[in-house]
Formats: sequence, C-alpha cells, structure tokens
Amino acid sequence: MKKKENNLKIVFLVIFSFVIGGIITISILKWTPLMNEVLNSSNNTVITKNKTQVYEKSSLAASIDKIYNAVVVIQAYQNNQLASTGSGFIYKVDNNYGYILTNQHVVEGSKDIKVTLATDEEIDAKVLGGDEYLDLAVLRIDKSKVSMVATIGNSEKVNLGDTIFTIGAPMGYDYRGSVTSGILSGKDRMVSVSVGNSSSNDWIMRVLQIDASINPGNSGGPLLNINGEVIGICSMKLVDDEIEGMGFAIPIEYAMSHVETLEKGDDIEWPLLGITMINAEDIQSLYSNGISIDKDIDEGVVVVDCQDNTGAAESDLKKGDVIIKLDDHKIKDIAYLRYELYQHQAGDTIELTYIRNGKEHTTKVKLSKSSN
Repeated sequence: MKKKENNLKIVFLVIFSFVIGGIITISILKWTPLMNEVLNSSNNTVITKNKTQVYEKSSLAASIDKIYNAVVVIQAYQNNQLASTGSGFIYKVDNNYGYILTNQHVVEGSKDIKVTLATDEEIDAKVLGGDEYLDLAVLRIDKSKVSMVATIGNSEKVNLGDTIFTIGAPMGYDYRGSVTSGILSGKDRMVSVSVGNSSSNDWIMRVLQIDASINPGNSGGPLLNINGEVIGICSMKLVDDEIEGMGFAIPIEYAMSHVETLEKGDDIEWPLLGITMINAEDIQSLYSNGISIDKDIDEGVVVVDCQDNTGAAESDLKKGDVIIKLDDHKIKDIAYLRYELYQHQAGDTIELTYIRNGKEHTTKVKLSKSSN
C-alpha cells in the first residue's frame, strides 16, 4: 500500500514539473523577439517589439534587377519635333557598340534618335536597320554607355498562366522604368495589323497574348519571364471600350532570327508572288477595276494583274481569279496571304488554289525575290 502511494506521488510530481516548466518556458519566450516572430509570422509578416517587417515571397524585385538597366527610352525626332516615344532593350554588346531592339513603328521615318538610359543620361543612337512587316528595328549606341545586357530567354518554354512582366515607358518619358506584371494569356495568336500609314489590315502577326498593362510608349520594350529573361517584344494592344487587358508581344525567337540582317542594314528579302491584288470583300475596289466575282464569295484574294517576269506571270493565274488557299492554308484576305507567303523563301515553289467561273483550280508558282 505504501509502495502504491509512493508511485502516485512520483507521477504527480512529474506532471507538476512538466506543467510548471511549460508555464515558465512560455512566460520567458513571450517577452522575447523569437516568440513574437513565431506567433506573428503568418501572411509573410514578422512583428518585433519595436517594428514591423514584411517579407514578400513572390516579389519580382530580383528578376527586375537582372534587366532594369538594360531597358531604355527611345525618342524619335522628325524636323526637330518629337514624333514618337517607345521603349527598347540592349540585347548585345561587342568591342565597340551596344545593340538595342525596338519596334520599327517607334523609329519609322526618323533619323534623329535619342536614347535615355536607366541612369537618365540621354545619348544619340543610330538606326542600323528595320522592317515594317517584322515591326522590328535595331539601334546602335557606344559601348561605353552600356551597363547591362539583357538575357535572352525562350517563349516556347513559357506556359499559359506563367508569370510575366514588362518594363517600359508607358505614355512617354515621364513614366520611364514602369514595371507591370501579369500572366501569359495566350500563345500563337494571329492578329491582323496595318503597315506604315495603311488603314487596312496588311499583315498577320503570330504573337504572345498577355494581360500585363501596356500603353503607348511600351512599344519595343521587353516582355520577361519570372527569371527576368526576355521572351518577347511588346508590340501592340487592342483598344476598345469593351476590351481590357489584351496586349501582344512578338516572340523573341522570331525577332532574334532576323537581327543579324538588321544589324547589317540589309533589307529583309521577302519572297515575291508577283500579283496586284484586292480583298474579295472589297466590292468598291473590285468595281473600280472592272472585276466581278460570285456574290457568294466573301473571303479570299482577287488577282488584278500579274507582274511581268515573276512566277505569277508564268503560272495559270489571270485577272479575276480568287485565291482561297496557299498550299493547305486557307486564305481569308491579303494579310493572311502575306503571312503564309512570308513563311517561304525566294526560289520556293508554292501551290495556289483559286476560283474561276465558279470552279476550283490549282497552279504552281515559283517565288522570286523582293526587298519590300
């Protein structure tokens, strides 16, 4: 009996020791910074006795640091007047120069180009080459002014929903260095664009769709993945009262495949089909050229004439034919025809499907060279 009582005393003593020890430990820690940090660490916030610190787990700050000083503001002047403002980024440096990529529409028609660096220093830049269909231009600055070169990434490795961000000068110089972020909303979007001062859709661009805010002045700036690598070049956005958050960027692989030619100042040699053409839906222009087509045809490209010494002149095409396919690709209008055509090179032979007198026909056309 006595032994049992001793055992109970020991059990109670152990329990009592644990309780008292726990109370003492919690009391000590409660008044130390360690416990404050443990008890208040939710939502990435650490509260100490005298101050609050917030640690952002998903911040892009480190990625921004990898590219920020490689981004520039581009101001193009005509007749000593500011004609346009855009963005660009330094993608390469050699023994003498730094090289900047931007959009052709930012510098179109301008020879006097000013570049503002991340340090706010303004310097002169020279346009080496550009192309209106690519909407790309390459500029050159002195190597001594280059403090950072962008890292080129790969847009094909980015998935829908992945985080992306941009750096540029929305609305011009005053908002230079602005960062916006979002996600990759779409890939391989086919968007119709006009070229130069044209009011019609002249060209189809295969682009990346993003929901990050881009505005006039962002054109030519880099689109970046979460690691701060360039995966595209911001080019355009859809503008409408009912549209929000639809911006587009040229995939970086497409741009980099042409920079060597642009650096040299050479023209991009687009393949030439050799026809004058009108969209099938352009009734007024068809009438002006004395062409009548079946009223049920509302898509396609109508041949007005075939130019001498071209593949078209040597083919079966003639005035009034409606081209509806290039190889196996449907042709909706001139923009789609150019897009499919420009996937080829001079010297290639293509097959065109066309309608004449209500019947489908095919013909082979050998493409020649064109710098336009």
